[in-house]
Amino acid sequence: MESYLPSFDLKGKTALITGATKGIGRAITIAYAEAGANLVIVSRSEEDLSNLKTQIQNDYQVKVVYVASSVTDISNITSKLDMMKETMPIDILVNNAGMNIRSEALNVTEEEWSQIIDTNMKSALFLSQYVARNLKERGAKGKIISISSVGGVTALRTGVVYAMTKAALIQMTKTLSLEWGKYGINVNAIGPWYFPTALTEELLKNEQYVQDIVDRTPLERIGKLEEIAGPAVFLASDASNYMTGQALMVDGGMTIYGF
Repeated sequence: MESYLPSFDLKGKTALITGATKGIGRAITIAYAEAGANLVIVSRSEEDLSNLKTQIQNDYQVKVVYVASSVTDISNITSKLDMMKETMPIDILVNNAGMNIRSEALNVTEEEWSQIIDTNMKSALFLSQYVARNLKERGAKGKIISISSVGGVTALRTGVVYAMTKAALIQMTKTLSLEWGKYGINVNAIGPWYFPTALTEELLKNEQYVQDIVDRTPLERIGKLEEIAGPAVFLASDASNYMTGQALMVDGGMTIYGF
């Protein structure tokens, strides 16, 4: 009997996820555990990492290790990954860590520029590079996923530097997919609209602001975290094997309009 049902199973794979303890990163981390992936989770808070590790190991039969580090400290993260690459080689990378400072363009400082650029772009490029090198050396196929934003393709009231970094992640995705496709490495991005995260928590307390979001979203609501975890599982799984260089907007249709 012919079957065209793809596999979304991640058993036997190891996923590295940055910004793993909160919001979108946490949702993706738990979804990957549900799909059977072993996990290497990165965040600045060792307490948060330890709590998430305990929760996942209590609920799922997967291995979890963590690296407590700023994502801008690439050498610290990669040195820890080197220590475990024989036992937990990385098959999937999710560049999720990110930040925003909502300054108007006339008020952006060099310090803000450096902080946002380093957090949102530096870690994504150099961790992608690290994982791709390791996959190439092993002769293994892999998946790299970067969390961009609808702000990477349309203008938002979110800050010019943030928007620049999210657009850059999409262009990075295209370029890396072109370079690394021959190694069997798929590189894609996800562009969320509004989801309940630490970055949006204060904004979503403003009823008028939420109404503005809803008015510009064909599905007429903000997203639920499981609705971004689903596309992340898809892009990590064999179901997306013929998809690379793409930025998948998970936005309730918002980018039809712009904001």
